[in-house]
Amino acid sequence: MSRNDAIIDYIRELLEPFGAVSARRMFGGYGIYHDSVMIGLVADSTLFLKTDELTRPQFAAAGCRPFVTESRGKTIEMSYWSAPEDAMDSAHAMTPWARLAYAAAVRKANAKPAPKAAKTRTR
Repeated sequence: MSRNDAIIDYIRELLEPFGAVSARRMFGGYGIYHDSVMIGLVADSTLFLKTDELTRPQFAAAGCRPFVTESRGKTIEMSYWSAPEDAMDSAHAMTPWARLAYAAAVRKANAKPAPKAAKTRTR
């Protein structure tokens, strides 16, 4: 068993009271899914959970940090924040955070896409 497999197995164990989750490899890490919705990701052995404008303040207050990536020389802050340290020690403590992540992911999935700008035709 690789170290990554052990981390994913542990995260599944932590999230078990919340419900069934799956993990899919992506970009050198893993996407964590519940009910076919991506609620988290694992990068560099750290679990990051989905946030939005409603849940982000709770993650910030718990001392969590955003997932940050580099692209084309720019730093990009993603909508995933690290799980609180104490939640990583207990499935009971993790469950409320998983619920927040799932709620944020569902709101994002159900959001209406912004209307596309009309294309102007030039000759």
